[in-house]
Amino acid sequence: MDEHDVMAARFEESRAHLRSVAYRILGSTADADDAVQEAWFRLSRSGSEGIENLGGWLTTVVGRVCLDMLRARASRPEHDIAAPEPEPHPDFEHPTEWTPSDDPEQQVVMADSIGLALLVVLETLTPAERVAFVLHDLFDLPFDEIAPIVGRTPTAARQLASRARRRVRGAPQAGGTDRSRQREITDAFLAAAHGGDFEALVSLLDPEVVLRADAAAVAKGAPAELVGAAPVAKTFSGRARAAKVALIGSNIGLVWAPGGTPRVAFALEFGPDRIVGIRLIADPGTLERVDPVILPA
Repeated sequence: MDEHDVMAARFEESRAHLRSVAYRILGSTADADDAVQEAWFRLSRSGSEGIENLGGWLTTVVGRVCLDMLRARASRPEHDIAAPEPEPHPDFEHPTEWTPSDDPEQQVVMADSIGLALLVVLETLTPAERVAFVLHDLFDLPFDEIAPIVGRTPTAARQLASRARRRVRGAPQAGGTDRSRQREITDAFLAAAHGGDFEALVSLLDPEVVLRADAAAVAKGAPAELVGAAPVAKTFSGRARAAKVALIGSNIGLVWAPGGTPRVAFALEFGPDRIVGIRLIADPGTLERVDPVILPA
């Protein structure tokens, strides 16, 4: 094998680990594959000469790419959820050498490594907090290696992870509200959305409710993030007419499933009497994992 083939083989040895890192940071199988592919492009351009620990180098690169992707999500302009899906990017018509894995077992292993509840909590962190927390608490990367990824000192990187850890531990637990109460809140929310009852929607949302959309949902026109009862209520008022109440993971939520095929899931997180978080999931891999089950009306 020539030098390029050797480098490609070494990269392939690290690819499963890199995809796991990227998925845990980004919460999307499609974005994870994009991040890993970008790491391969960077390795191809720079070469592996002089890199003593290729696995560590690639993990650092993937961490930086993921941080950039999280920051890009946060900076995207908000769009209406009902906006049409954009035309596919021309690059998608020409797959490169490193394509997403179609191995169902590998997809399940990676998807099961992080629960839906933790994904929802991670979405509330800043990009730097999320990267620091995942790399340290889930992958045991030392802070002196995390620091250059997030552009901070090791002490500051430690503080980022500590803040994130407190947020994760202090977040409402999935299932904290009993299923019947979740159903009552969800039915009332859906009825208010259908009827355009803005005040009723606001009353069913926590004042600090956070709506987050994955990259696939944003591509369909969803806002990347909304914070506060009024902005979130405005997004749903008079809409979601095709949504159905469904079981998503361990919680009641909503799903848009034209023709019976889930396209967008609305994973709801509940406080005692209100919705405290909404995560829009359109990534096919994540939808397959959470497997929304439409409930009888």
